[in-house]
Amino acid sequence: MESPCILVCSIDMKTGYCFGCGRTSDEIGAWTLYTSEERRSIMASLPARLETVERKPRRETRRTRMARERVGNE
Repeated sequence: MESPCILVCSIDMKTGYCFGCGRTSDEIGAWTLYTSEERRSIMASLPARLETVERKPRRETRRTRMARERVGNE
């Protein structure tokens, strides 16, 4: 299933959007219940939403750390 999640799950209290993906907590919770069309529609709006989020300095995400460790072990 397609998902915009980047494993940075923290909601901006000002906008209500996740700092990582731009979805609302309701959208995150119901993501598996949406149709593919509904998910694509939401995903199309995420870049504009993320522009409104006051970005915090990014910490290394689990996904990034795992990828870095994989490359280091090769």
